[in-house]
Amino acid sequence: MPDGHLRADCERCLGLCCVAPALRRSADFAIDKPAGVACPNLRVDHRCGIHADLRARGFPGCSAYDCFGAGQRVSSMGADWRAGDDQAARLFAAFAAMRTLHELRWYLTEVLELASARQLHPEAGRALDAVERMADGSLDELALTDAEIRRDEVGSLLRRVSGLVRGGGPEGGDRAGADLAGADLRGARLGRASLRGAYLMGADLTAADLRRADLLGADLRGAQLAGADLRGALFLTQPQVGAALGDPGTRIPRRLDRPVHWA
Repeated sequence: MPDGHLRADCERCLGLCCVAPALRRSADFAIDKPAGVACPNLRVDHRCGIHADLRARGFPGCSAYDCFGAGQRVSSMGADWRAGDDQAARLFAAFAAMRTLHELRWYLTEVLELASARQLHPEAGRALDAVERMADGSLDELALTDAEIRRDEVGSLLRRVSGLVRGGGPEGGDRAGADLAGADLRGARLGRASLRGAYLMGADLTAADLRRADLLGADLRGAQLAGADLRGALFLTQPQVGAALGDPGTRIPRRLDRPVHWA
């Protein structure tokens, strides 16, 4: 299971996700907001004023968002985005780098929990150590860090892990990057499929078998997962399940929390 450092703790954050990114009016966000400008729903205590009603108020993208614990870690470094443009810019750049590094930590800790990928555990451990050293940098160091370079390096390892765990069988097949937006996949047998980077927005995956499917980077916004089985699905994250529509019968990996709106 991932440690608490990889889970968002909004009570210890300066509301960075409500200020740093730009928002564009869409099905995910009810407003346009420039990068670096506080959302009008952000209160003076850095908490969201409509958190309990985000989906009903047109902000499902906010309800699904998760920073993997980057927000509270950067917020503890002593800077404040309200202090001025230079300090805010460094804080936002550090937050972006830290979120990428924490996301990589999420994937690498998952690898270390997979018995079927044991032969790659030493390499995953070294990669995790390298990511953690970068994340331990100062605010100024993080603001200048290109964490996406590390993502490329870790990505190669994750592909090999995926091949080992999925076993290369025919079930599900290779659908990496496939455009399956709005597709009728009810009851589909997608076990061990490669769906990394697939577009599954609004797809109907009711009662689909997604056990041991590789879902790294798959877009699950609005995907119907009622009764679907995602046990053992690889590289699935909290933002992905938060953006989907499940129900009490949806089965997900133990390391994930069941979204409130699935009740």
